[in-house]
Amino acid sequence: MEKTAKPMYGGQAVIEGVMFAGKTHSVTAVRRKDHTIEYFRLPRQANPTLAFLKKIPFVRGIVAIIEASANGAKHLQFASERYDLDPGEEEALQTAKADSSKLSLVLGVAVVGVLSFLFAKTIFTLVPVFLAACFKPLFPGKMAQILIEGAFKLALLLAYIYFISMTPLIKRVFQYHGAEHKVINAYEAGLPLTVENVQRSSRLHYRCGSSFILFTVIVGIFVYMFVPTDPLWLRVVNRIALIPVVLGVSFEVLQFTNKLRDIPVLRWLGYPGLWLQLLTTKEPTDDQVEVAIASFQELLRLEENIEMETKAVQ
Repeated sequence: MEKTAKPMYGGQAVIEGVMFAGKTHSVTAVRRKDHTIEYFRLPRQANPTLAFLKKIPFVRGIVAIIEASANGAKHLQFASERYDLDPGEEEALQTAKADSSKLSLVLGVAVVGVLSFLFAKTIFTLVPVFLAACFKPLFPGKMAQILIEGAFKLALLLAYIYFISMTPLIKRVFQYHGAEHKVINAYEAGLPLTVENVQRSSRLHYRCGSSFILFTVIVGIFVYMFVPTDPLWLRVVNRIALIPVVLGVSFEVLQFTNKLRDIPVLRWLGYPGLWLQLLTTKEPTDDQVEVAIASFQELLRLEENIEMETKAVQ
């Protein structure tokens, strides 16, 4: 009997919790200081234009990244607000929100999320350019400059991840990141979502954003071969201009490696991204896995309700 393909779900670790996104909703569950679990449910608005753009190769990646950054910012804000609020602070927060425009608040958070991503991407793209240029007297060739630039970009990325992972807050976020992957792996393997089954699953996953970030470094090396590196100002301009191209191609590479992950030899193409996840994920505790399971099951419940309502109308 042919196996029915399961829907693909994505996720994101937040402060003391996990967000999962599906076709109709995205859901965040966070563990508060009183040990209760609180949920944030965000319906996904139908947008015909975005739906059309998501079908176009190399364009769909840019759209997905912008949408994920905007939605992710809302979930991050919820997690940071709800985790450590005392009762008095919670009441003050609700009052402040009631006095402000809800639409402008949501749009503001979304815009900040997108701009933050673009700013970080620009910094990680341009700093290696200037560092590589410092070595031009020793390595003047175009290919040498591109390879040195890529090496600096990779070193900067690894160093940044390593040092932030040493802070207690980020370490816990990386543990929740591991819990998110374990839940998805258990679900895709058809296992009941118990703490024991999820903990036995891998904390690495081919569709992870960490893999995507690494692919942008590798893809960038090949894309930059088609544009000049001199003079420096032109190199800076084309690096900024090519950010959408690098992101779009990297997204397609990520999707391609995910499709090949069950083929014994070709699955190795995704290994570099999995190796990076050894830094961006940590083994979660049972309590953290419970939060991740709760978030995912709430998403499944919402989507099942939507499906039942749709069938009832039909």
